[in-house]
Amino acid sequence: MPDNLTRDEAMSRSRLLSGVSYEVALDLIGDGPTFPSETVVRFRCAEPGVSSFCDLTAERVAAATLNGRDLPAEAFDGTRLHLGGLAADNELRVVADCGYSHSGVGLHRFCDPVDGETYLYTQFEPFDAHRVFACFDQPDLKGPFRLRVAAPAGWVVVSNAPVTSRPSEDTGGQWTFAATPPLSTYVTAVVAGPYAAVHDRHGDVDLAVYCRRSLREHLDPEEFLAITRQGLDFFGEAFRYPYPFAKYDQLFVPEFNAGAMENAGCVTFTESYIFRSKVTEGTRRRRAETVLHEMAHMWFGDLVTMRWWDDLWLNESFATYMAYLAMTSATRFTDAWADFTSDLKAWAYDQDQLPSTHPVVADMVDTDAVRNNFDGITYAKGASVLRQLVAWVGDEAFLAGLRGYFRRHEWANAELGDFLAALEEGSGRDLRAWSKDWLQTAGLATLRPALQVDDEGRYTAVEVRQQAPEGFPTLRSHRLRVGLYDLDDQRLARRRVVELDVEGDRTPVPEMVGEPAADLLLLNDGDLAYAKLRLDEGSMATILRGLGRLTDPLARTLCWGAAWDMTRDAELPARRWARLVSDHADAEDDVGVLSQLLRRAAGAIDRYGDPANRTPARTLLASRSHDAMRAAAPGGDNQLVWARTFAAAASDDGQRGTVAGLLDGSVEVE
Repeated sequence: MPDNLTRDEAMSRSRLLSGVSYEVALDLIGDGPTFPSETVVRFRCAEPGVSSFCDLTAERVAAATLNGRDLPAEAFDGTRLHLGGLAADNELRVVADCGYSHSGVGLHRFCDPVDGETYLYTQFEPFDAHRVFACFDQPDLKGPFRLRVAAPAGWVVVSNAPVTSRPSEDTGGQWTFAATPPLSTYVTAVVAGPYAAVHDRHGDVDLAVYCRRSLREHLDPEEFLAITRQGLDFFGEAFRYPYPFAKYDQLFVPEFNAGAMENAGCVTFTESYIFRSKVTEGTRRRRAETVLHEMAHMWFGDLVTMRWWDDLWLNESFATYMAYLAMTSATRFTDAWADFTSDLKAWAYDQDQLPSTHPVVADMVDTDAVRNNFDGITYAKGASVLRQLVAWVGDEAFLAGLRGYFRRHEWANAELGDFLAALEEGSGRDLRAWSKDWLQTAGLATLRPALQVDDEGRYTAVEVRQQAPEGFPTLRSHRLRVGLYDLDDQRLARRRVVELDVEGDRTPVPEMVGEPAADLLLLNDGDLAYAKLRLDEGSMATILRGLGRLTDPLARTLCWGAAWDMTRDAELPARRWARLVSDHADAEDDVGVLSQLLRRAAGAIDRYGDPANRTPARTLLASRSHDAMRAAAPGGDNQLVWARTFAAAASDDGQRGTVAGLLDGSVEVE
């Protein structure tokens, strides 16, 4: 039978079953392709006498009993164990041989080529826990887990709960763990092997960071743990709910398919976040975002869990939004929203303009559909829309709603309606229309200013005009700010901000009538709305002349983004975009934004510009990059980005010779 679970099957099963608990024993000592797995599942049934099924993928089922009665061999079909004649209270016992994985799902096994050591870890989201133990593998049948693991000498075993007993290091044997609170199967975890560890404590929470022994010299636990401590403090205070688990372990695991996974109290990360060479500050910021994203899931996802995968977007969007909020509020990455705009939100805009776009709330009919929906709409657009929702209800009302949500649904399941109800309670706003417009329709609108100015240089009329794309005609409401900026010899500075709600295709802004016309009028100042922006002709002339003098990194990023969208949509010639980058990118102090600008400059030359001018344009880009590389701070992030751009854009023999010299050391950059 296909290894898949439909939403209808899950709903039917959750209506029948409740009171689930697990006792799981794994034997990881052997070196064969399989491992013994023993599971005791206790559960109640609302309709005694009916049938249901337990999820299990195994090479062999050695024994299976239901309430002391042996199940026939045909009860197991390869992916399910069929359970007939259920009682009101049930006990299922399963002994099976399950297979190790080499694809990053289930229980993954890896042999380190450096020292020959073996490392194991699990990855269960969305539907792979049953590859390791028999279970009801769906989010809304939560239950406590008790785990025992037999492991070789020299290994450590880490799971969701603290260790209660373990063998001596030189003998190997049984590791026993405390019972967990009620958890969904997809956030349970086992990690085992000769991992190196760094331990710490923050308040009453034990912390640890693990990695392969062969990577220990590259691990920088101080920065990693500093972000962890800052995040725990921030989320505990913001949610008015202390960290909900007994410990917080973070483990770098090999051949990991994703960036990280929010296993309760046992978070796994890709080893690419162990830096073996110099990286930019932007790369460190992205790692911090991942750390805080997974931490936010400890509350939103693990403590309170979605009922079904239809709300995957909310799970991921919330964690992304809160990670950026935590970065700007509690860490050194105070300008992280600029990175959000230039990176994640740009990803969302790209995805939302493709034929494959879909509403934020996707129709997850089965677990196969879930696997195909970890995309830019789920993560990036969802987080952008959530930021607009926070602007709509207000920061304090949003947090007040969250606090009630966590208390009301702790250790249980909830769905989008519960989340919105909590925010309605906190804010007093009716969110039904907002939800329909933002979550159930696809595409993004374009916002542009329409201005009239009198002979004295004052606005006589200001409108925000909204245009929906073909095929997705919804004109949404947007809460946003309009920034007015003036340019002088020193800087491009904000004079005034006007807050307004954009409704329909035309929204007048009477507050700006009589105001001296700004050199730059920036729609969506602060980036609270989700829409493409246009600059009026005067504002475009201003940024071509003085964008480098705009000191606010987020406002600067919005201007870059608006100019790029206008280039892609053929409203701004590619040569003007390239000129904008050439003239002002060297003043960009955000390395993530700088990297993106230079990639886009190369892309505009190759894809949007006149083919006859392609080589001269690349030569000019390489020349400007070379000069900026030499002018940048030695050894700094920006110098590294400029050097990479120079190497990629080098077009004539002289430039290519310089690149070769940089590589062999005959050319030095001070």
